[in-house]
Amino acid sequence: MTDQSTERVLGLPTSRFHAAGLFQGFRPFDPDLFAFLLDPAHLEYRPRGAAEVDPSFKQLIPYVLLRHRGELFNYTRGPSGTEARLRALRSVGVGGHISANDAGAVDPYRAGMLRELAEEVEIATSFREKMFGLINDDSTPVGSVHLGVIHLLDLDRPRVTPREIGIADSGFASVGELLQSRHAFESWSRLAMEVLLGVTTDKSGE
Repeated sequence: MTDQSTERVLGLPTSRFHAAGLFQGFRPFDPDLFAFLLDPAHLEYRPRGAAEVDPSFKQLIPYVLLRHRGELFNYTRGPSGTEARLRALRSVGVGGHISANDAGAVDPYRAGMLRELAEEVEIATSFREKMFGLINDDSTPVGSVHLGVIHLLDLDRPRVTPREIGIADSGFASVGELLQSRHAFESWSRLAMEVLLGVTTDKSGE
């Protein structure tokens, strides 16, 4: 596990994100917007400890949804998870920070996404990947310093095995079933599932 005290993570100034068109919640994938946000001229690595409490900087987080025939891989974030503010919440997203250790790759963002995915789960099946959208949630302390980049992987078989003890009580279930207990899920997962199911967020229970 990466030492957060020395880790440097990839992100962009929040002002750059605002210049792209500030939004709250989910925004469908737009290749031009994605290229704008990942422009190397505006990306930088900063110490993670400082970035986690600095809303003027948005850390880029690949958030990968694993789907098989309409069912999503889901799990509870265990006590060993690196983000203490999300522990014990359920999630449908796999992924994490892009580290300065990924900087030597031709595409550091993609290299970091694939590394995080491989560290967290083993996918023992073929799949098709597509970009799904972006999630921004400035209503929470965690969301205010992160920007989620949502990837959707459609698996040929539901063969996913956790590789970290921070991924507990995992399995596959339909989006409708998971949303019946939506308030057990972290906000990014709720937003992603509501878009997949085509429903509107219930703000009354936030």
